[in-house]
Amino acid sequence: MSSSSSYSNPPCAACKFLRRKCLPSCIFAPYFPPEEPIKFTTVHKVFGASNVSKLLNEIQPHQREDAVNSLAYEAEARLKDPVYGCVGAISVLQKQVIRLQKELDATNADLMRYANYESGGGTGTLIGLTYGMFGHRYSSAWNSRINSGDYNNGIDGDSGR
Repeated sequence: MSSSSSYSNPPCAACKFLRRKCLPSCIFAPYFPPEEPIKFTTVHKVFGASNVSKLLNEIQPHQREDAVNSLAYEAEARLKDPVYGCVGAISVLQKQVIRLQKELDATNADLMRYANYESGGGTGTLIGLTYGMFGHRYSSAWNSRINSGDYNNGIDGDSGR
């Protein structure tokens, strides 16, 4: 017995979802393999199969894979955040980079202060900062107490030495 279909490959995820026959010339097949049905479902929900088909037909073949990956990423982001999509994620990451850059700048400034303190023989305050055992910063008021030897005064109830 011969099979009724001469095309034995399974339909791509798009054709399977759209319940149509997947032809060898299917525009979706190279980018939506049968093993990744959720990829097409997500893109279809946000952009629609017709729009994706038009887009793929309008761009150069060597750009299509990148376009589909971008559509899939944006569609997934739009489902998570319908208003901002991937722009929301980018904004959060940019704010995080700015915060981390400020933290890095402050740490570098502290290192420079420490290097200047060490090169000066280690006497005096650390230019307004003293670090405790676990890297905690103390105020310059605390620094003056340490430098004067009066570090117990007022802390543990002992007013003198």
